[in-house]
Amino acid sequence: MATWDLAVGMIFLTQTVVGILGNFCLLYHYFFLYFTACRPRSTDLIVKNLIVANILVLISLGIPYTMVSFGWYNSFNDFGCKFFPYVRGVGRGVSIGTTCLLGVFQAITISPRNSRWAALKGKALKCIVPSVVLCWVLQILVKLVYPLFLTSALNNKNMTTRKSFRYCSAVRHDKTRDSLYAVLLTFPDVLCLVLMIWASGSMVFVLYRHKQRVQHILRTNISTSSPESKATKTILLLVSTFVYFNTLSSTFHIVLSVFDNFNWYFLSINLVITLCFPTVSPFLLLSRNRSVLLPSFLWLKNIKSPCLMRNT
Repeated sequence: MATWDLAVGMIFLTQTVVGILGNFCLLYHYFFLYFTACRPRSTDLIVKNLIVANILVLISLGIPYTMVSFGWYNSFNDFGCKFFPYVRGVGRGVSIGTTCLLGVFQAITISPRNSRWAALKGKALKCIVPSVVLCWVLQILVKLVYPLFLTSALNNKNMTTRKSFRYCSAVRHDKTRDSLYAVLLTFPDVLCLVLMIWASGSMVFVLYRHKQRVQHILRTNISTSSPESKATKTILLLVSTFVYFNTLSSTFHIVLSVFDNFNWYFLSINLVITLCFPTVSPFLLLSRNRSVLLPSFLWLKNIKSPCLMRNT
């Protein structure tokens, strides 16, 4: 078990450090564009909230579990068992929700003029702020289940009436109530997952049709890599990453909510999977634009305006 704890601790530490650095690099990029008076994109607000949500997950999950893996158990007292899971749940929910919102907004934006979604293009911009606020409020309220039922398992001698998660424990309910809580906690994630699959499929279809029209008109070589094909590959990468990690994570959450006790191996794998999306997602967003980090350094040398480079 000591070897497993050390290995898991190193994985937690690596994911936390890499994820926080990636998210702060992306956040730095948006702050730099703001202070250089660049015109913001319509999706910038969504991405900024995604970054904040990712940082919350990485801090509330990665740091405390890295500490306990190396033998520092004080972070999981009664306060820690209520605070860290709550912050992690809110951050994870907002991360999934904002990713879904980003995909749906982009699908509406690139929809053809004769599409049924074309009429929503003007309304979509006005709905971004209310949608982001609703996402935060919904997650803050739904995840109140965590501090209500979780407490520390380190000082609790009587575990017969509680469900153990090694360092923390929850009130043990009957199977029906546990199933209802599982549905309550996972329904928003499943809904976002379905919407994201639909939005990404729509974007891939639109970009594929556009690529075919451009190649037919310009008689270009099919092997030529067009901007549309690059965007299609990026969308496929984003949606596959989103679907893969969050399907696994949601499945683990349902299983953990329904069944009584699991050993540390099962719980640690679930936590590692939960950390994967907030760790990887900033680098996927960074890879979408080759000029995400370069503008600041080039602008300092007066080579090119960061606002102009952003549109290249």
